[in-house]
Amino acid sequence: MKAAVWYGKKDMRIEDRELRELKDTEVKVKVAWAGICGSDLHEYEHGPITVPVEEEEPLTGDKAPFTFGHEFAGVVEEVGKNVTEFKAGDRVAVNPTLTYGNKEEGMDIYDGFAFIGLHTDGGFTDYANVPATNVYHLPDSLTLQDGAITEPTAVAVQAVKESEMSFGDTVAVFGAGPIGLLTIIAARAAGATNIIALDLSETRLEKAKELGATHCINSGETDPVKGILEIEPEGVDVSFEVAGVEATFQQSIEATKPRGMMVIVSIFSKPIKWNPFQLTAKGVRVTSSAAYAPSTFQKTIDLMASGQLKPQGVITDNIKLDDIVEKGFEALSNDKSQAKILVELSGEK
Repeated sequence: MKAAVWYGKKDMRIEDRELRELKDTEVKVKVAWAGICGSDLHEYEHGPITVPVEEEEPLTGDKAPFTFGHEFAGVVEEVGKNVTEFKAGDRVAVNPTLTYGNKEEGMDIYDGFAFIGLHTDGGFTDYANVPATNVYHLPDSLTLQDGAITEPTAVAVQAVKESEMSFGDTVAVFGAGPIGLLTIIAARAAGATNIIALDLSETRLEKAKELGATHCINSGETDPVKGILEIEPEGVDVSFEVAGVEATFQQSIEATKPRGMMVIVSIFSKPIKWNPFQLTAKGVRVTSSAAYAPSTFQKTIDLMASGQLKPQGVITDNIKLDDIVEKGFEALSNDKSQAKILVELSGEK
């Protein structure tokens, strides 16, 4: 079967791969749609960052090269003999997070985690064998394209949960890429009032406004902190760092009111320099969001199915697997009008 395989920085190849044998506890999914994530793009542009290349990933027993893609949905083709919750024909979304399962749900990922599609074979292919525990039924009100954006939406929902924000809180989102845009959507659904989006791209800021931002600041033209303080003189209740660079890390803290919350959502491709006295002087609390709990993944599906959460506007293009490098990864690198690009596999809706 055809697959997009990661070999290294700027080295993604379309090639034929054999599907490994289905385990008794797995389901075989005929992939319909798969999204290109910011994590995928980081690995393409700067990797390896988290991809195992020298030694096998402990949780998966795998190392590169392997099929990329961790945001995907499709139809169950076959089930292992010990699987009872699913049957052939079920429409499903895949939660790619793998854990040891030794701790309670909220703490499990901090005991070590890996991702289908980043640490073992994923969804940029025709078929994928995944643990049944990582598969979720899609209600009839959601399409398989919706299923493919459940995973990044769950990242945003978890980030908003970690922020402890309340109805009426004010929010700043540093970075209007796909996860930043989804964070804006999730914050709006959670009851935020003023939502300030910050980015260097006017195109991305226009998209942020379309999806729920009440104010937009071009960080290349306006000092971000001063711009936020003009809107919220005491600072925002919650800031989300979704850009992954040193400047926005510091600006996120500075723009947050004393005893407010700053949430680190992004993946930093390299270390940064930072003086912790910035926290001491302001009393801002800092937390981070690592993936999401299984209950958050299910809750995201439920919120999307009910219409309370509407992330579909983040999708900016659909492409074929053969075009994943030029029209996918390269487009995301060079065209700031692109947010979430979906790769068509079976194309079933």
